[in-house]
Amino acid sequence: MTIRRQLQFLGSKYGGYQFTSPKNNKIRQIYPAKFVMDTLRQQKRRQAEMRLLAGPAWSNPNSLVFTDEFGKHLNHDLVYRHLKRLFIKMGLPKLRFHDLRHSYAVLSIQAGDDIKTVQENLGHYSAAFTLDVYGHVTEQMKRSSSERMEQYIHMLDKAQ
Repeated sequence: MTIRRQLQFLGSKYGGYQFTSPKNNKIRQIYPAKFVMDTLRQQKRRQAEMRLLAGPAWSNPNSLVFTDEFGKHLNHDLVYRHLKRLFIKMGLPKLRFHDLRHSYAVLSIQAGDDIKTVQENLGHYSAAFTLDVYGHVTEQMKRSSSERMEQYIHMLDKAQ
C-alpha cells in the first residue's frame, strides 16, 4: 500500500479538510497484515452497496475508502466520537485517535519488528527518532531477552 497523502482537518478558517503530504513529506510503502487488507476489501464492498443506494447523489472523486453514505469524507468529530464509544465498550482508558499510532508502534516492536521497519511504517525521519520515542519498549525486550538467555543457559546446564 502506498501512502501519498492524508486528509487533514485544518480548521474552518483554513479551508476545512484538505489533502496534505504524509508525515515528513515522505511517500512510503507499507505492507499491512492480511487481516487489515481483508477488512479494507470488506469496506470497499460495503461502499459499493452504499454507492448503489445513493445513485446519482454519490460523489467520491478522491476514491476514499471510508466515506459517508454519499461518498463524502467522514467528519473527524464523528469518527472520534465513535472511537471513544468503542474504547469505552472495550474497557479502555480515554484515548485519542493518534494514540492508535503509538499502540501500533509499541505492539510492532514487541512482536519483533525491527526498528527500521517500524520507523518506515510510521514515516519517522530516522530510526534514531523512533528509538528515542519507543526506546522503553526495547528496554523491556532486552530484559525479556536476558530472561530467555538465562533459561537457555539452565537448559544447557541440565543437558550436560
